[in-house]
Amino acid sequence: MTIGVHSLIILARKNRPMNAIQLADSIGSTKFHVAKVLQRLVKDGILNSMRGPTGGFRLNKPPSDVRIFDLYRSIEGEIDYGECNRTNPVTPINKCIRETIVKKMTNDFVNYLKDHTIADYM
Repeated sequence: MTIGVHSLIILARKNRPMNAIQLADSIGSTKFHVAKVLQRLVKDGILNSMRGPTGGFRLNKPPSDVRIFDLYRSIEGEIDYGECNRTNPVTPINKCIRETIVKKMTNDFVNYLKDHTIADYM
């Protein structure tokens, strides 16, 4: 997730295409990890990619329209809100905390991600 956030912030600041090697050097990661994350973001329409000597990756929309929530889902997948398994409880207190504590924390997390965009971190 941090590779994606850092890459998008850099792309938004530079406002020009950058390749995976340039981004990897900027964020201190390997080009392989960066390329893998960026390809997911291209697949989900968050980034565009262009081949050639002047190609690279570029934001597909303005930074203020790129929600951190969409970035998270693209990289990490759907968020599990957690439902208790009624047939096989695994807690020693015979009470499921997933529908109380975990669900509240997850909702707060999702709301935070939905309320922030790449522009907020530029």
